[in-house]
Amino acid sequence: MADLKASFEQAQLDVKKLTQRPTNDELLTMYSLFKQATDGDVHGKRPGMFDFKGAAKYEAWEKQKGMDAETAMQKYVDQVEKMAATYA
Repeated sequence: MADLKASFEQAQLDVKKLTQRPTNDELLTMYSLFKQATDGDVHGKRPGMFDFKGAAKYEAWEKQKGMDAETAMQKYVDQVEKMAATYA
C-alpha cells in the first residue's frame, strides 16, 4: 500500500508535466479516479442542469461507485502512465 500511495502521489506530479492537454474524456477519467481514491463514493447533490461541467464531473465520479481506494489509485497511476507515453 505504501508503494501504491507513493506511485499515486508521483502520478499527481507527473500529470502536470504533460506537454499536451488531455482530452475531456481523459480529464474526466482522471478526476473521477482521483476523487474515488481520495474521497470514496460520490456524495452531495448532483449539480443543476445548467452546470454542464459540474454535472459531467459528478456523473464521471458516480460511475466509479463501489470501487475501493486502492483500485482507484492503481487505475489513476496506469492512466497517467498511458497519457505520459501519448503526450510526452
